[in-house]
Amino acid sequence: MAKTTRRYDCGPGCPVEATLDLIDGKWKGVVLYHLLDGCLRFNALRRKLPGVTQRVLTRQLRELETAGLVVRTVYAEVPPRVEYRLSGLGASLRPVILALKSWGDAYLAARDGRPVASPAPGRSEPGGGPLVSPDVPG
Repeated sequence: MAKTTRRYDCGPGCPVEATLDLIDGKWKGVVLYHLLDGCLRFNALRRKLPGVTQRVLTRQLRELETAGLVVRTVYAEVPPRVEYRLSGLGASLRPVILALKSWGDAYLAARDGRPVASPAPGRSEPGGGPLVSPDVPG
């Protein structure tokens, strides 16, 4: 079942709560990350997320579509072709998603005692450096 639009008690953390509510779910952030590069068909997305079931991925995509972050296009073909892409609103999350990736890369490297990897080619990441100091406890 798709989430309904929530009303927020807009205290100081309200914008953060609203943002996290939109991308809440184990797979939504990862789906948004994979859609940063462009349009993907359902099965291509599913291959990129080997741990997700078809039902859960369908639900998460519907919630992202309801939130206005993803656009679903169905082509009248046999068999039907369904593609997903970021909407303008979803694309505006690019710096947020890339910052989460950059922070996660730095965190995992520090936790595992590895050097921080450079950004993947073609993906500029904000800040230009690790977001976690090397002395983060693991």
